[in-house]
Amino acid sequence: MKKAKLVAIGILLAGFLCLVPGYLQASEGPVISNSFAVKELVPGYTWKIYIKAKSPEAKMKYIYAHVDQAGGMGYPISLIRIREENQGEISGYVFLSTITAGQPLDYVNIRLTIHIRDDKGRFSEPVVFPLTLNARAAAQEAPAGIFLEKDLGPVMIRLRPVNDDGNSHDN
Repeated sequence: MKKAKLVAIGILLAGFLCLVPGYLQASEGPVISNSFAVKELVPGYTWKIYIKAKSPEAKMKYIYAHVDQAGGMGYPISLIRIREENQGEISGYVFLSTITAGQPLDYVNIRLTIHIRDDKGRFSEPVVFPLTLNARAAAQEAPAGIFLEKDLGPVMIRLRPVNDDGNSHDN
């Protein structure tokens, strides 16, 4: 009899907890719901990386941007502070300059990884954008009506050409 009462109480308690929203669910960090960037760009042009994101439970604080360059060294992480008015939801673009002094970056391949961090220290899932710098790249625009044409900030790194020995260098 005691066992039956304990089972009944357990079932009632489990049912009650299921009614309380989010009680048994892990809290969710920022979510990047849509993104776009061209895959080829003329060297020297500015690369715009469009993102749309929101955070239902906390304020988004930073966009983390990390660039890897094929055949070269990695770059430090670039932090882009999210303005206070955008901390619940953002739509716009971050940008990366492909201007270099001296040797052009034609046919250089890079990969940009974006994460968003909220004020609770949680990160969004990463979004990865490949890019080939090509002097013959065709101009391309972001899909209409999805993203705002709003500057969210620069990716603060300076791309470097790669030597024949595989090491990147500043000119």
